[in-house]
Amino acid sequence: MAILIREAEKKDIQKILEIINYEILNATVVYDYDTRTYETQLKWFDKKKQDGFPVFVATNNENVIGYGTYGTFRAFQGFKYSIEHSIYVHKDGRGKGIGKLLLAHLIKTAKKQNYHVMIAGVDASNKASVQFHEKFGFTTVGVFKEVGFKFDKWLDLHFLQLTLKEV
Repeated sequence: MAILIREAEKKDIQKILEIINYEILNATVVYDYDTRTYETQLKWFDKKKQDGFPVFVATNNENVIGYGTYGTFRAFQGFKYSIEHSIYVHKDGRGKGIGKLLLAHLIKTAKKQNYHVMIAGVDASNKASVQFHEKFGFTTVGVFKEVGFKFDKWLDLHFLQLTLKEV
């Protein structure tokens, strides 16, 4: 399988939408309840581009099988060098290194854009995602207890960070 990472285009929105909506309905990787519409996802995409944040897709034979992005960590000026990332891989593409390729590309891009810290918010029950981030050098900075609620249960949110640029 030849995986290509490239900048997302508007033509990719429908596949991105399918990936995120599956996760909303079936997992705790995102704490949303309601699926997104095409219009909502298009606005999300346009806002990312307007704000100078990347959206990358992983493709196999032109088929979008995952995507990654980052954006504002907190909307205060003092946090302008910190970003939080998201990576989602199609359910049929997991375990094939797609997430690794996307995260490596996000880290490389964030360094070029002179960000200092990349943050990951991971559902604490997702041990595989925590270990995945640790392999890239992310370290745990805390766990917020019972801050999310989905599927009739309280969820803990595990935060990890990676320093991109040494002072």
